[in-house]
Amino acid sequence: MRTVQEYMELPYRMEIVPDPDEGGYAVSFPELPGCVTVGDTIADAINNAADAKKEWLTAAVEEGIYIQEPRDLEQYSGQFKLRLPKSLHKQLAEQAKREGVSMNQYCIYLLSNNL
Repeated sequence: MRTVQEYMELPYRMEIVPDPDEGGYAVSFPELPGCVTVGDTIADAINNAADAKKEWLTAAVEEGIYIQEPRDLEQYSGQFKLRLPKSLHKQLAEQAKREGVSMNQYCIYLLSNNL
């Protein structure tokens, strides 16, 4: 079995969704059942997610619980080029700034929320 630090370095997929009931955002890791956290903003949710993932992994390692590793993503680089209208680029950049996250993180949130 790997150490907690080794598991932390693996590329687990993070899902971020708005929480319509409580407000803010909920974050989960599909390969880590029950590993869920929330935050008032996307940035808070992402920061809280790192802590929640570490705590979940620590408990699983201590209890000897099977930890699923991320699905094989080696065939994907995680990058692709996207050309978009300047007006849309401006809107995305401004909204990301309001949320306190990078435009890249904001676009990942939008894509994962609508996938």
